[in-house]
Amino acid sequence: MTDSLHRSVLLDETVQALVPDDDVPADGVYVDGTFGRGGHAAQLLKRLGASATLVVIDRDPEAIAVAREWAKSDARIICIHGAFGDLAELLTQQGLAEVDGVMLDVGVSSPQIDQAQRGFSFMRDGPLDMRMDTSQGQTAAQWLAQASLEEVREVIKNYGEERFALQIAKAIVARRSVRPIERTLDFADIVAAAVRTREKGQHPATRTFQAIRIYLNRELEELDRALEATLTHLRPGGRIAVISFHSLEDRRVKQFLQKASKPNAAYARLPLREDQMPQPILAGVKRVLPTSDEIYANARSRSAVLRFAQRTQTPLPTVAGRRR
Repeated sequence: MTDSLHRSVLLDETVQALVPDDDVPADGVYVDGTFGRGGHAAQLLKRLGASATLVVIDRDPEAIAVAREWAKSDARIICIHGAFGDLAELLTQQGLAEVDGVMLDVGVSSPQIDQAQRGFSFMRDGPLDMRMDTSQGQTAAQWLAQASLEEVREVIKNYGEERFALQIAKAIVARRSVRPIERTLDFADIVAAAVRTREKGQHPATRTFQAIRIYLNRELEELDRALEATLTHLRPGGRIAVISFHSLEDRRVKQFLQKASKPNAAYARLPLREDQMPQPILAGVKRVLPTSDEIYANARSRSAVLRFAQRTQTPLPTVAGRRR
């Protein structure tokens, strides 16, 4: 069912984190919030029983079209075209109050990078698009044509952690006053000319392309919302597994899991017995990195980090009479 050219990162490790018992087919409801081309979903389906449900979500119309083809021959699959940041609303629309597992493979997918017309790659010439959902929103070219110098600088600095953000922003503004920036390779050349020193093994436009992509698709905001929704909808014993590919994403995942797996630090100095301390909402937080063999076989896996945890029996805290 999967694309033979696409290698899913940390495949076995992610599925094992969600369904650790591979001897008995799992029942329940599982969510793949980033279907892509279905690498993780296909492996997960092998571990699910006939009565289980797999909800697959993706912003990309091309990805969800593939999922819908799968669903024609597998009644366990529910397909949703949408952003995983809307997870709470999407599950509610399906009448699903609780789920047994949520999997997220955050960031741009390999098929998106490999298709020049999507505009994600600085190595292939194509229109400067960068939208994960091509049915809505501004393209990168449209945003670059009207954003102020300061806006461009802030995006490149904050989302790309690029130290030459100001120089790149100035080069963009200067160039667009002559003619529009509409192609990926043209844009990569503009950025490369403004970057004075290059990191070994990294294209000088890497951080800038990353920054604009993250900004346009609101990737960090979507991730934050998805993590919160997962905590709300995971049933006790349910599991969350998240793969991230750069520090901005991984830092958010790490801090979220740590916060949910440790009692509130504000209680640490209070004269409370251990049984009076707030109990963690998540447990068993772990981190997994790709092996050297996987990195050798798939260079795109080298920066991947998998973090996962299990929902405890502890009820979520309430805010003004409702669950957080």
